[in-house]
Amino acid sequence: MRHYRSLDELSLGGSSLSIGTFDGVHLGHQEIIRQLVARAHQRGVPAVVVTFFPHPDRVLGKKEGRFYLSTPEERAELLGGLGVDVVLTYPFDVSTANLTAREFLVVLKQRISFRDLVVGYDFALGRNREGTVERLLSLGKELGYDLQVVPPVQVGGEVVSSSLLRTLLSEGNIKKVNQLLGRPFRLSGTVIKGDGRGRTLGIPTANLDILAERVVPLQGVYVCHACVNHQRYGAVVNVGIRPTFEEDPVAPRVEAHLLDFDADLYQETLALEFLDRLRDERRFPSKEALVEQIRQDISQARRILSSIVIG
Repeated sequence: MRHYRSLDELSLGGSSLSIGTFDGVHLGHQEIIRQLVARAHQRGVPAVVVTFFPHPDRVLGKKEGRFYLSTPEERAELLGGLGVDVVLTYPFDVSTANLTAREFLVVLKQRISFRDLVVGYDFALGRNREGTVERLLSLGKELGYDLQVVPPVQVGGEVVSSSLLRTLLSEGNIKKVNQLLGRPFRLSGTVIKGDGRGRTLGIPTANLDILAERVVPLQGVYVCHACVNHQRYGAVVNVGIRPTFEEDPVAPRVEAHLLDFDADLYQETLALEFLDRLRDERRFPSKEALVEQIRQDISQARRILSSIVIG
């Protein structure tokens, strides 16, 4: 998979194309990609995905705070794993927002010569979202591409969507999130220096530096797989503000205690795959009470991890 950040870097003699934000690459997105890749294989051309960063809703002031389910790099990697040949992360700004659907598609047509356009049922493109499915169908006749519209994917009677995933994460419903993703929810970042308090308690933790706009699960304690240097370890992860020690409001932290691991992770890239939620974060009356609870968390995490079969 090739990942580009500028349309100027691309020049293809033919392709099958999908356009969308694809934040999180959930089961609905995966169905779009499945049909895109099948089309591309039929034609013998690359499967191309054009996605956007920043998210259009951020640029247009519709969304604030923690919002992203995946970084551009994570998204491109996930798309590549589904068979996409080329990912273009298009830099979205006000000038992009002012383009009509036709103007944007003409520019893409000149660079990648797409003959198929595969989109989701609720997709709309261009200024004021005027490029509805009906408009894209009409433009297909003019610009010379076939439009394929993929219906919604439902799980348990609910349409899978990025907004639903954000809601579930805010509720700490990791099991449902993983069901809609078709894989564990993943957070990754560089390990940075903390205050060293975990090591003084005999339970060292790795503190992750995560994109400030990245969605994190509801504050609490989770069981995870931690992936570092191509190795996977069990982990107990705290997402929160550490109320036992912090008196003033602080930004949520993500701290991981890796099981059966004893090495310095400073400046290493660590990825956490969230598997289940153990409990709420809460204030303890003493350090000793906190340590006892953490040891119980570790025991519970080991039981959960022992029951998981990695395929």
